[in-house]
Amino acid sequence: MQAHSIEIVRTNSDNPVFRNLVDALDADLNIRNGDVQRQYDRYNKIDNIKHAVVIYAEGKPVGCGCFKKFNESAVEIKRMFVFPEMRGKQLAAQMLQELENWAVEEGFTASVLETGRRQVEAHHLYERAGYSLTENYGQYVGMEDSICYRKELK
Repeated sequence: MQAHSIEIVRTNSDNPVFRNLVDALDADLNIRNGDVQRQYDRYNKIDNIKHAVVIYAEGKPVGCGCFKKFNESAVEIKRMFVFPEMRGKQLAAQMLQELENWAVEEGFTASVLETGRRQVEAHHLYERAGYSLTENYGQYVGMEDSICYRKELK
């Protein structure tokens, strides 16, 4: 099998390619989670996100992710997505590493994130990347379908 030509582009939430990928993410989550997903929609707004990435394979956009400031020392990773047919190729891991590197460049020392209980592949990704389970934070406190993670960045 030939390796894919991969490029990760730093951008922001005004990028139409990023927005299209987020729409694909939302469609995927609605299929997986059904009505439960509606309670999360208000937390997944992407307006004014300054730190977003799009990953391209063979010149085609196949995934995205972003972060926003969580507090003075931490960012929150948001909107991580790779098209199902491109999963298993370490693309999400590469995007996550790029987001973490960018956060460190911006002076942040930690990262938090939330994922759904049904996103088993996401749990594996974050745990392999060094994230540890943490108490649900902010709007996710008391949400039984949410699982939160934290990582100290170097």
